[in-house]
Amino acid sequence: MNALRELPRPLVLPNAWDPASAAAIQAAGAKAIATTSGGVAWSRGVPDAGGLGRTVALEALRRIVRAVTVPVSADIEGGYGDTPDEVAWTVAEVASAGALGVNIEDSAGGALLDVSAQAERLAAARGAGDLVINARTDTFLMGSGDVDETLARAERYAAAGADSLFVPGVVDPAVIKVLVDGPLPLNVMAHPGAPTVAELAALGVARISVGTGIAQAAYGLAAAAARELVTAGTYDSLADGLSYGELNDLLR
Repeated sequence: MNALRELPRPLVLPNAWDPASAAAIQAAGAKAIATTSGGVAWSRGVPDAGGLGRTVALEALRRIVRAVTVPVSADIEGGYGDTPDEVAWTVAEVASAGALGVNIEDSAGGALLDVSAQAERLAAARGAGDLVINARTDTFLMGSGDVDETLARAERYAAAGADSLFVPGVVDPAVIKVLVDGPLPLNVMAHPGAPTVAELAALGVARISVGTGIAQAAYGLAAAAARELVTAGTYDSLADGLSYGELNDLLR
């Protein structure tokens, strides 16, 4: 049985990008962790949305899985392959690495993929292992933002074997409620100003993640602390950091 499926809803998935961030997130009380391809890319010195390749992404995933004991869901962007067979190979490698779920998105190069082609890719992923497939649709990020189109894609993705629908860019409660009543459990990507976890739960949202948000906050703190150091010559920005011993112990 896949332990990721057994966790209570809403499943709150803070997003990690390296072993230390994953270990810190687990220590903070997370019952499961999702990776963020954007954060992984930045940590490797490349931009998001195309900067990673399969080899580097899988290497990063293996390190993250080894650092924690809670279930991990892997953001594999579009599956690191143009064909269903290539996507299936990636998913099989994700399963081999010990992750229990995947995000697979339906856009490339700034445009939505054909829905039938994406359904074939998801069906291939479904056949590659018993992972929770979180089918990401970018209808609100790169498409028309049309609810009917989103629901139509959800229906096709459900038939292909997806377990849930991830619609980044949607935080409007009215839209969320319509999508919650669709064919797949809904994953919302939250950010400052979005409904709280409790409010999303009341709307019926099944999964809540934050994408690159925690990584952005961490890099924002790095910039703020460095700015304070080189301008004011003070160190107050460092006060809320984990202690050296605490962070070191998380990785033993």
